[in-house]
Amino acid sequence: QVQLVESGGGLVQAGGSLRLSCAASGNIFSINKMGWYRQAPGKQRELVAGITSDGSTNYGDSVKGRFAISRDNAKNTVYLQMNSLKPEDTAAYFCKAILTSRRNGYEGTYMYWGQGTQVTVSS
Repeated sequence: QVQLVESGGGLVQAGGSLRLSCAASGNIFSINKMGWYRQAPGKQRELVAGITSDGSTNYGDSVKGRFAISRDNAKNTVYLQMNSLKPEDTAAYFCKAILTSRRNGYEGTYMYWGQGTQVTVSS
């Protein structure tokens, strides 16, 4: 089985910084893409940032210039450095990975989600 474990969330004042980590473990052959999404109460889950295996990145419009995504392929880990945080960044942050693994005896490309980590930015 594959697991994604997030860490690094917490409470921070506006203008502060946090760094989230997401480590993938289990029966993983390769990771195609990893990313971060967030969901605030009453809102839809939205893309924060994504990164491919070759390092190409993309960001949601609301975080461009403030957040940076990176990955350590050797550790199957993705990071999200969040700077200049705003109260509107408050949300549960979820890690997503698209990877090749074996599930129920079949090797294929599957999508996995982490359990989420809460980020709260106070004004």
